[in-house]
Amino acid sequence: MRNEKMEKKFTTKYSIGLGVMFALLIGLIFGPTASANDADSSNQVPVHMVVTVKARHGDQVPVVAANDVKVFQRDKQDMVTSWTPFQGDRAGLQLFILIDDTLRDSVSLQFKSIEKFIDEQPASTSIGIGYMRNGMVVTAQALTPDRDLAKKALRLPLGATVGYTSPYLALSDLMKKWPETKDRREILMITSGIDPLGGGFSNDPYNNPYLDAAANQAQRGGFIVYSIYTSGAGVGGRGRGFRTAFQQAGLDLISQKTGGETYYLGFGSPVDFTPYLDDVTNCLKHQYELVFLAKGAKKPTLEPVKVKTEMPKIGLITATDGYVGTGI
Repeated sequence: MRNEKMEKKFTTKYSIGLGVMFALLIGLIFGPTASANDADSSNQVPVHMVVTVKARHGDQVPVVAANDVKVFQRDKQDMVTSWTPFQGDRAGLQLFILIDDTLRDSVSLQFKSIEKFIDEQPASTSIGIGYMRNGMVVTAQALTPDRDLAKKALRLPLGATVGYTSPYLALSDLMKKWPETKDRREILMITSGIDPLGGGFSNDPYNNPYLDAAANQAQRGGFIVYSIYTSGAGVGGRGRGFRTAFQQAGLDLISQKTGGETYYLGFGSPVDFTPYLDDVTNCLKHQYELVFLAKGAKKPTLEPVKVKTEMPKIGLITATDGYVGTGI
């Protein structure tokens, strides 16, 4: 009996000893990996984005609180650290209106609507006027709070005398020259979207390097792009069917990627810009600065981001990608 008891006692001690040794071995193998993961999880950097709140079906836009907003980065929820309306001392906005110089002169019939749109912007908004030509932007009026100066810069486009180039190349030219600022930077393009350089014969927007480059530049710089489609002048502007659809799709794509809106009516020019311009004004009035924490990258990069809310009857519009900087 004594031998059996001693044998059981020895077996128990031996089992405990093996268990302790096994636990220590697991700790040695997996311990450094776990601590490294913990270090990575603390490697968080703030990401800033502009979010537009829009009511569905014409309802009044409600006030949205920070706890109503959720941010997902590659299906992983990120922490929202700030949700600030662009009002009061944060209401600053720099808005550039770009008119394609290849448009028909009938666009001048919309100047009264554009002038009204300019007058309706708050005093905190500076407005610039530029004309897209030969892949560049010719500035007719630099950003100014003076509404009369901005309206005086409106003129007839040059039309068929100007060769068609890429409107997205001109958009990139404007953003490249735009000085850094704490204010929002937003752009309204009035264009046919015709791009013989980047889209080829069909103007395919999904294989357009100039559109891709402009979208990338806009997302990195925090620019929001709106556009109103209208027909171009001359033979190049007589697009039909799939060509016009592709031109409009390109404008829609750049707006989706940057958090803006695109406006068009079938295959022809809109009779009146007023409803579209009113919607842009409404968008500008209901914007927030969103700041959330994302895992830092080895180098600054664009990451797919989805901003959601469970509030009924409203939508949150923002760029499809957020610019994530490097961690510490």
